[in-house]
Amino acid sequence: MSMLPLEQLLRKNILQLRPYSCARNEFQGQASVYLDANENPYNAPYNRYPDPLQRELKDRIAAIKGLRPGQIFLGNGSDESIDVLFRAFCEPRVDNVVAIEPTYGMYKVAADINDVTYREVLLDENFQMDAEKILAACDENTKLIFLCSPNNPTGNSLNREEVLKLLDQFEGLLVLDEAYIDFASEPSMMSRLDEYPSLVVLQTFSKAWGSAAIRLGMALASESIVQALNKIKYPYNISLPTQQQAMKMLDAAPEVQEWVESIRQERDRLSKALSELRLVKHIYPSDANFLLLRVSDANRLYAVLVEQGIIVRNRNNVSLCLGCLRITVGTAGENDILLQALKAMD
Repeated sequence: MSMLPLEQLLRKNILQLRPYSCARNEFQGQASVYLDANENPYNAPYNRYPDPLQRELKDRIAAIKGLRPGQIFLGNGSDESIDVLFRAFCEPRVDNVVAIEPTYGMYKVAADINDVTYREVLLDENFQMDAEKILAACDENTKLIFLCSPNNPTGNSLNREEVLKLLDQFEGLLVLDEAYIDFASEPSMMSRLDEYPSLVVLQTFSKAWGSAAIRLGMALASESIVQALNKIKYPYNISLPTQQQAMKMLDAAPEVQEWVESIRQERDRLSKALSELRLVKHIYPSDANFLLLRVSDANRLYAVLVEQGIIVRNRNNVSLCLGCLRITVGTAGENDILLQALKAMD
C-alpha cells in the first residue's frame, strides 16, 4: 500500500493557503543598502531579519547527513515541527493520530492543543510495538502515526521490521522521532526518505549536539512535505544567534562524536554499577543517553535525591513504568555523585 497523494492528506485550507511573503523571501542575495524590511539601521548584525529558510545552515546540515537541503525543515525545537505537522495535516475535530504508549508527552499535548483525537496503543512488556495493533487503531481519518525510537522514557529502539510494516501499509504519514538516534547502534532511517515518501524523521540539536538551549529541531522529509511545512511556519522562526551557534556546532562535529562515545561508555558503566544495588530491581536496555530503572520505592528515592540536589525524573505514574526512575547519563563525576547517594540508601 502506498501513501495517499499529498493533496489528499493536507488540510484543504492549507493546500489552498497563500503563505505570507516576508521581505527576505522576496529578495535573496547581498546588497549594500537594505531599505525593504523596516529594520533599524543600527546594531548590525542583529538589526537584520535572519534568512527565513536558513539556507546556509541547511546546506551544512545536508552535507553532514547526506540529504538534499530541500528535505530539511528547521523548527524551534522538535516541538515546533510536531505542532506544524498537526496544523498542516490534521483537521480539528475530524482527523486523528495514533501513537505508542508510553512515549514522549508532547505528541498528545500538540494533539490536544490542535483539537485532534489522540489514540494510544500500549507497548508490550518489553516496550516493543506491534504494527498490526497500531494499524488496527487507524481509520480513514488517521493522518499521522507517531513513533519515538529510541523511545522516551523507555530508552529502547523499536523493532525496525515493525516500523517498515507501517511504512508499507499505512496511507498517511509516519513520524519517526529520532531525538536519541546518535546514541543507538542502529542507523537513522533518514537514508530511506526517498524510498518512503510518507516518512518524516525528527532529529534535534538538543541531545548529541549538546545544544538544548538554542532550541533547534529538524524535520527530515520529502521536498513536498517540507514545502507544505514552510507554508505555515512563522516567517522568521529560527533566530540569527541560533543559526550561528548551530554552524559552530557543525564545525565541532568530531568533538561531538567524542561526546557521544563518552556518554555511551558512561551509560554502560552506570548501568553496571546500578545493577549491583539492592534497591534497583531492573534496568531496561537503553539505546539513548538515559536509563530507565525500576526501583524499590521510586517516590522515596526521588525525594531523597532531590534533598541532596540530585535531580532525576520520576516516571512512576507513566504507563508500564510503575516504580521507575529515568536517569540521564551525566559526566563521570556527576554519575559518581549519583551512585554514592544511592549506595548510601541501599
